[in-house]
Formats: sequence, structure tokens, C-alpha cells
Amino acid sequence: MKYLEVAVSLPVGRTLTYGPPEDLTVKLVPGLRLLVPLAGRMVTGYLLGPAPEPPAAVQISPVAEILDEAPLFPADLVPFFRWISQYYQHPLGEVLKAALPGGLEKKSRRRINLTDKGRSYFSGLDSEQLSAWQSSCPWLERLLAEETLPGAVTRQVLGGRDRRLVEKWTASGWLAVVSELVGGNLKVKDEICVGLAEKWKAAERLNEYPAELKVAEKRTIAALGRLLQGDAATEKGEVPRRLLTREYAGASRTLSGLAEKGIVTVSKRPFYRDLFGGEYLFSEQPERLTDEQESVLAAILPDIGRRQYCACLLHGITGSGKTEVYLRAAAAAIQQSLTVLILVPEIILASHLEAHFLSRFGGERLAVLHSGLTAAERFQQWMRIVNNMVDVVIGARSAVFAPLGNLGLIIVDEEHDSAYKQDSGLRYNARDLAVLRGNCSKVPVILGSATPAVVSYHHAMEGKYRLLLLTKRIDERPLPAVSVVDLRKIQTVSGQPPIFSPDLINGLRENLQKKEQSLVFLNRRGYANFMLCRECGHAVYCPKCHVSLTLHRMRRELACHYCGYTTGSDSRCPQCRTGQLAGFGVGTERIESELARIFPAARIARLDRDTCRKRQDFINILKAVHQGQVDILVGTQMIAKGHHFPNVTLVGLIWADAGLGLPDYKAGERTFQLISQVAGRAGRGAQPGRVVVQTHLPDHYSIQMAKGHNFQGFFEKEISMRREHGFPPFSRLVVFLVEGEKEEKVRETAVELGRKGQEMVPGISVEILGPAPAPLDRLRGKYRWQLLISGRSGKSLHAFCSKLWLEFQGRRKRDGITVFIDVDPESML
Repeated sequence: MKYLEVAVSLPVGRTLTYGPPEDLTVKLVPGLRLLVPLAGRMVTGYLLGPAPEPPAAVQISPVAEILDEAPLFPADLVPFFRWISQYYQHPLGEVLKAALPGGLEKKSRRRINLTDKGRSYFSGLDSEQLSAWQSSCPWLERLLAEETLPGAVTRQVLGGRDRRLVEKWTASGWLAVVSELVGGNLKVKDEICVGLAEKWKAAERLNEYPAELKVAEKRTIAALGRLLQGDAATEKGEVPRRLLTREYAGASRTLSGLAEKGIVTVSKRPFYRDLFGGEYLFSEQPERLTDEQESVLAAILPDIGRRQYCACLLHGITGSGKTEVYLRAAAAAIQQSLTVLILVPEIILASHLEAHFLSRFGGERLAVLHSGLTAAERFQQWMRIVNNMVDVVIGARSAVFAPLGNLGLIIVDEEHDSAYKQDSGLRYNARDLAVLRGNCSKVPVILGSATPAVVSYHHAMEGKYRLLLLTKRIDERPLPAVSVVDLRKIQTVSGQPPIFSPDLINGLRENLQKKEQSLVFLNRRGYANFMLCRECGHAVYCPKCHVSLTLHRMRRELACHYCGYTTGSDSRCPQCRTGQLAGFGVGTERIESELARIFPAARIARLDRDTCRKRQDFINILKAVHQGQVDILVGTQMIAKGHHFPNVTLVGLIWADAGLGLPDYKAGERTFQLISQVAGRAGRGAQPGRVVVQTHLPDHYSIQMAKGHNFQGFFEKEISMRREHGFPPFSRLVVFLVEGEKEEKVRETAVELGRKGQEMVPGISVEILGPAPAPLDRLRGKYRWQLLISGRSGKSLHAFCSKLWLEFQGRRKRDGITVFIDVDPESML
């Protein structure tokens, strides 16, 4: 390549052209990381391919350094990344940065250092002079104490009012501004492996080895022989040294001598840590498939064999065996030497699906990708994929970028879930990108759900997706009977609605007597949802967000579930400074506490983000449920999807309509999906199930349709309302979100953005709503306004938004204001 097209990992709206490095030692192919000069510093860029020859007058800089020996992603993913950049209005280099594992960015950073001359000068000042300088330059005290300023502080100083002062002191020789390269140091570690030399591989007894061997050397050979006969041996007939020294501790002292004598070989290989640890819930393969499963697979498998794209919406009711369809389809792809990508909406569900694939295929050819991994673990998994060491990748939304070669099948489990939408940075929807990637790679895509997204089901009705149905549960088990309890009609001494209705309490008591298990669901963590002062009635809000703090009684703290702010739960009222705070509302922690009070003999467990900080916590709780060690499981949406608990016969929903009051056109859809998914955990074993749905809105269509397991009726009602009001899928939406720390500046910027948009609207078929404060108008210390733009033509809408975005680029970072663009927003909050 004479000229290289490079995307730099900065908010630059176009790719750049560079020349090859002067000392080229690596073949230039797409997917390599490059260190390139830009605006007086060094940044990381990604090679996309050859660039056209630039005009003669343009001076082209050479690449400073090639950071990889082999590409980090295959060349056939470059068009995929380009499409994402264009569709989501996001710089291509930052798309690549979001797709790749974190920690790969190498860049130059400046630091301010104190010189010997400067140390002498400042030490010669009298205390009054020094104090005056430190008062006007707060950073000077730290510089004199540490003799250097960190990169972040240096950036603030050089970007502020003291820049000219630093330049003056640098010219005087008192300071030195130096550049250094930082970051991008992740790499796969090596481990030492030991094997027998070819000459000694046929030896069966120790007495066949040289007689002069020491006792420790003989014991080392014996230990090595035992390991080579077991599962620890690699394809090259070696075992990791760490296993050998664990088998016989004295081996560490004898290996070098045995290697010199030509008896053992010592080599290095990349070390990939086992992320599964042998701890997972084993899943057995059923002896036979149902007729519906056979029919679904018959529709999917030919497309795998033909390498033909087709988006299949697998609508299978809860307990109908969708996971087994995934497993059989994946097995068919693997048998043809193809790879499989499986997406799940959350890390916890990744662990759940891991168990099925580990049970069926083992862990050696399985990789996982999700945000729960450390940077080093994620990089290791990525490199295993790049190096064709895996057949199956399972992960949350970011796994859609997995660099799989020879892709044969993509599966998106729980395709309706809003967690597939990234809500910061590159705001992509992994489900939609999975369909796009399947189309680009010419492979089938399975979108599975018991409660498909309204938009997805509409695509199936219009023929864009192929609809596949699983209408019956395994072994013809019936769906659970659902009863709806109107909380408004239950009389209590306090006059407030109860936490538990008599129907639910009686059902729990009966299940305990019959030794059957129950689930109690509430999609709110903590003990109480908000705190009020008993004296003045002031509600306690997060100082960084306009949301109330949640009481976590066991941790003795109040917490914000948006920014993570915490404070002690014994705090005085911040308003009157005298009154004690009282908790109101209810969360899963309080549900657990109240159930323990009502049923003191019951074994109760809780499954939410407070009790499952790690993957193993989640597995331990699930194991306890499967082994019958839990009578009542309390949880949030973690218990709502995918789990198979054969002995659960009762499910209770504490507050089924909690999401219906949100200012979001998808509120009804989400409520129907949540109720249906939670209800589907009941009656999956030999005993029939029942569900108690507690609500203040028993006549709402989403609750009534969920009661009757009537997805078709819900869809028809929902799609009719969306058609009438012009909501997706009958329009496309884009949100411009304006954020900043100064409320007035945010408002001014949003109004200016709206004015520019209105000036551009005439003649274009789009509608602008706003600007207006976002429903969550302050988050993480920043005020938020938004502008909603809708259009029936996706092409016209994107062209309009792209033009508005370019017009407004000058204000993107001015006055501490940031403007984000969110294409196809999943939430309107």
C-alpha cells in the first residue's frame, strides 16, 4: 500500500491518509493498530485499507509505528463498521474503539516537570512570595512537592489561564513540558510448557532413563508422565509447567537440568485463563425434540448449509424449548466448520446460556465477551477469537463486534430486551446490528423471544423476517393460570395499598406446605424507594441527579441507582437538619425482610444486583434453587427471563403496573413483556403453575392480555395505537440530547439547536418536537434537554439529522456543553 486509510480513535468526522512507516517490518493489512501523528501528538489509528492518492500539494505524514504483528479484526468487518458510523452518526475511529477491547489505545501525553533550575529558583523565594504564587497557581504546590504533574492536571493547566505563565517559566528553564506515550500495553501472557523429548516419548519405565538421574529428576519425569496421559496435555504433547509443579513441587528445581540433558523440552505458548472455572449448572440434552422444534430446525438448517442470509423471528412461548433449538442449530453450524455468535441482553443471562453450551460442547472452543470481564480477560478472549481458537462466542451487546471468521450462524436471545441498546457513547442496538451483520456475512440470524418486540413482529408480518413458531410447552405442559388482584380494593388499617395481597400470602403458604417453590418479583432494588423527613416532609434526592435516593438497609446507606452516589442511612434531613428520615415505597430487600417475618421457617433467597456482584454469586443462588434449598426466591428482572425452575409452581408480581406511568410510548409493551416473562417461570415441571399479578390498573390492556397469554391480541392493540399516533414502526425517531453542568447554557444550546432545525424543516418530511427538558432532567451532575425528530422515511430523516448535526458541530463542546445524537432511541427518559 502506497497510501493508507486510517481511522483515528478521536471524534474526527472523516478518515485520514498516511504513508507507510519508514522501517516497514509487518505486512500492512486491514485491522492493524497504528501509532500516527496528529496535531502535534501521537494517537492510535486503525488501518482500514489502501487510500486513494492525495493531491500533489498535500503533504502526507508516515505512520510512526505499527502496534500489532497481526490484525485485531478481519477485513470483511470494515464495511460493517463503516455502515455503523454512517447510520449512528458516530466517528468511524470511535466506532472501532467501542468495538475493540478497552485498554488498546496508545497516545502521547504531556507532563509538566520541575527542572533543577526551577527547584533552585522556587526554593530561593521567601515565604511571602512563594505563598503568593501558590495562591494564584493552585497546581504549583503539587508540582513543588512531587516535581511533576500528572497528565490530566497538565492538560487542565495548559488549557487554562496559566498556559502563558507555563510557557514563560519553560523559556526561563524552570519547567519542562515533556511528551510520553501511555496506554495500549495489553497483551496475551505466555506460559511455559513442558514435554518429553522425542527420544524419550516411547519410554515406559523410569529405569529406561539414564542411571545417573537424581531422585528429584525421576520424580519430575514420573509426574510429567502422569499428566501427559491425562486431559492436561496439549495437542503438542506438553503440559503447563504450573500444573507440573503442582503435581510435584520439586519439579521447579529440576527442569533446567533435564532440559540440558535432552530429556524434556521447554517451550512457551499463549496463556488464556479459564473463565468458567468448572462452576456451572449442567444441562442435559433431551432424548427427543418436539414436532414444533423439528419443524423450526428444518426451516433454519438449510440456510446454514447454503450460507444464506435470513432473519428468522422465533416466537416461542415460555417453556417451549427455544434454547434447545439454539443448541441444535449451533451444533449443525459447528459440524460444517462454521462459527456461531450468540447474543444475550445481560451478563447474568450470558452465564445462564453458558451453562447450556458448556454442557453440550465443553469450554475449550467457547469464548465469552461482556463488560463483566477485566480489560485483560476481554483482550484474551478477543485474541482467542481472532486466532480461530473458538467455535462459539456468547456475550452481551458488545459481542456483536466479535472478530469471528467463517461465521455460520447468529442467535439473539430475548431479542425484545431493551438492554441491547447502548445508552452512552456509540448508541447502537446490538439486535439490529446482528441482523445487519448476518446480511453482510450471508448467514441466518435467529431472533428468539416469548414476547417479541412490536417492531420485530411487525417486520415478520410484513415479510421482512421469517416467522417461526413454538406454540406449545415441552411435554404439552399448560401455561400457568394467571389471576389479577386489584390492590385498590383491598382494605388496610393504614388506608395504604398492601405489599402482599391475601391471594399471594395464601398461595405462598400453600406452596410451603406442599414443599413447592415460589418466585416473588419486583423490579426495584433496595428496601425503600425514597426517603422523607418526618419533621418537614422534605424528600431526599441525589445531589448529582434529579432522582430520589433508595434505602439499602443491610448496607446502612442511601444510594442513587443512576450515578452510584451513596451516603449513610442515618443521615439527618438535609433541609431542616433536625428531622429523622423515614423510608417509603418498597424494593426487593424489603420484600425479603417482610416475607421472613411472615414465614419465619421459610428458606428465602434474593436475586438482584445487590446480592449478585459476581458471576459465582449468581450461580450459587441458582444452584440452591435447583437443589431445593430455597423455598421462596425474591428478585428483580434477573429472575424474569430464561431460567428453568421445574419445582416453581407459584409466581407473584408485587407491583405489575410500575412502568405504566413512565412518559414513554413503549411503556405498555414493556409491561406486557415483563409480566409474561415472569409468569413463564411457573409450571415448567410436572406440577401446573399459577401466577398472582398485583396491580392498581387491572383493566389496562397490557395486563389483561398478559393474563390471557394473548400476545397476538396485545400486538394488534399496540400496533393499532402506534399506527394512529405515528410511532415506530410507522416512523423513525432520532433524539438530540444536550448535556452540561450549567442549566441555562444547556437550555440556550437546546433552543438554538431547535431553531436551526426548524429553519431547515420546510420541504423535508420530518417533525420536530421540543426542545424540552428530558424526563430525567438531571443525571450525574449534568442538566439534560432533548430534541425529538421523527419521520416516516428513514432515508429523509437520516439525511436531515446528518445535515443538522454538521451545522451544529461548532457548539458540540463549547461552554462545557455536549450534544449527543441517539438514532432509534430505546428509552425516551
